[in-house]
Amino acid sequence: MTGFLGLPERSAKPRRTGITHVLDKGLGPRGVQDLLAVAAGSVDIVKLGWGTAAVTKDLPAKIAAYQEGGVPVCLGGTLLEVVLRQNQLDAYVAWVKALGIDHVEVSDGTIELDHDAKLDIIRRLAKDFTVLSEVGSKSEDVIFAPKRWVEMIRKELEAGSWKVITEGRESGTVGVYHADSAVKEGLIDEIRDSIDPAQLVFEAPAKKQQAWFIKHFGSDVNLGNIAPEEVISVETLRLGLRGDTLLHFH
Repeated sequence: MTGFLGLPERSAKPRRTGITHVLDKGLGPRGVQDLLAVAAGSVDIVKLGWGTAAVTKDLPAKIAAYQEGGVPVCLGGTLLEVVLRQNQLDAYVAWVKALGIDHVEVSDGTIELDHDAKLDIIRRLAKDFTVLSEVGSKSEDVIFAPKRWVEMIRKELEAGSWKVITEGRESGTVGVYHADSAVKEGLIDEIRDSIDPAQLVFEAPAKKQQAWFIKHFGSDVNLGNIAPEEVISVETLRLGLRGDTLLHFH
C-alpha cells in the first residue's frame, strides 16, 4: 500500500539483526492475539518477563499462540536466577523442554554469580537451546567499568550465547543508562569499538532511548524490553515514520 515511499531497508524474519525483543508482563489470550494481529511481522522474540511464567494460567496455550504466530518465546532471566538459588537447573531444563521452548535467558542481574559459573551455565544450555545472556546489574549501585563490560560480553559470546543483552531494566535507569534514563554514550561507544553490535540486544524501554540507538546504529539495531503496545511505535522509529527519526532518515 505504501510502496511509493522510500523507506530504510529492513531485514526480513527470521532476523539476526533488527530484532525487536518484546517484554510480555502478563498478556492474556486476547492481548496476544491483538499484538500478533497488528505486529507479528515486527515481533522477533517475546520474553515472558521475570518469573511471570511460573504464575501464568494455561502457560502452554499462551506459548503455543505465540509460536503459531511465528514468534519464539523465552522465559525471563530472573526466573532462572531463582532456579539457580534453589539448585534446580536440571528440573528447569526438563520443564522448559516440555513446554516446547527453544530460547532461554541467562542473567545474574540480581543474584551474585561467579562469572566463570555463569559461562558454564551458558555452555550447558547452549547445547539444547538458543541462549540469550544478559550483562549488567539491576542495581544502580553496581557499576562495571567499560573494559569489564566488553570482557564479559566477549566471554559470553564465546561460551555460546546467540546474543548478549545489555541491561537496562524495564525502568531504563540502570546498566547502560544513567539514573535519569540518559544513555551512557561513552560506555556504548567503548562496547561498539570491541563488539559487533549485531551480537547485542540493547534494552531500550523508553522512546528517547530507542530513537538514540536507531540513530546511532541504524534501522537494524537490536532492541529489547519493548512493551507490546510500543512495537508498532518502534517500527515507525526504525523507518523514519515518527518525528523523532524522520529527519534522520528522510
